[in-house]
Amino acid sequence: MNVLNTKEAPAAIGPYSQGISAENAIYTSGQLPIDMKTGELETGDIKKATKHSLDNCKAVLAAAGAALDQVVKTTVFMTDLGDFAAMNEVYASYFPANPPARSCVQVAALPKGAKIEIEMVAVK
Repeated sequence: MNVLNTKEAPAAIGPYSQGISAENAIYTSGQLPIDMKTGELETGDIKKATKHSLDNCKAVLAAAGAALDQVVKTTVFMTDLGDFAAMNEVYASYFPANPPARSCVQVAALPKGAKIEIEMVAVK
């Protein structure tokens, strides 16, 4: 088992790792929509928020030598499923062919008041 840590994604805000690589599997922790260029959480535009969460997942995968085309499962947590269509539009652009299995659930709240959090499982 290897703990994944990259400066290209937000640091953990609690007792957990950005991700874990175990044998052929890579597990990312849920990634909030933090813009790594500014360090700011995107709380307004769900499309921008989705992009930042996906980019942060992508960075954790890269720390394990993996890419989005190796993702087999994602989980999307949203505070408002009314934003589903807008999120899905951005999400689809990251997985243009053979998208992974996915769950998407509405939750009452997310850390730091985020609108979205995304986690991934990939296989190398």
